[in-house]
Amino acid sequence: MITCTFAGHRELYGSKIRDLVDETIESILKKDDTFLFYSGDMGDFDKLCASVVRAAKKRHPNLHITLVAVLPYMMNKVNTNKEYYEEYFDDVLIPAELSGVHYKSAISKRNRWIMQRSDCLIAYVHRDFGGAFSTVKYAHKLNKPVINLAEREAPKSHLHI
Repeated sequence: MITCTFAGHRELYGSKIRDLVDETIESILKKDDTFLFYSGDMGDFDKLCASVVRAAKKRHPNLHITLVAVLPYMMNKVNTNKEYYEEYFDDVLIPAELSGVHYKSAISKRNRWIMQRSDCLIAYVHRDFGGAFSTVKYAHKLNKPVINLAEREAPKSHLHI
């Protein structure tokens, strides 16, 4: 089984990002037949990646692809948008390790929790600050492969991680 997660800035501005995510996920799907994708489900990049994974599940019914939303804490949107979560995710998880963590640090701790359990990171990071940038740095610290799609879209990026 290959476990993958996503990290990207809250807003997306590139026009080719969906194609890049799709190409990346398709290349990963050639490596095994069982996959677990973790999504933080908090920003545009997370939502885009989850959408691409859902499309891949339909294109590859012979593969075992699981999409899990990993939330940092219980959110009202899970109850008010119950149908969304039931339709678009195979599971919704709030790690027990985050119980009692102050909400201001819960997202970064959730990102670390996910990265510790993932084999690779698909990222879209073009700024050298913020939660997505910190997640990429943490993935490097753990020696996990990082596929930063921002570098593919704009190869002359000034970002150095």
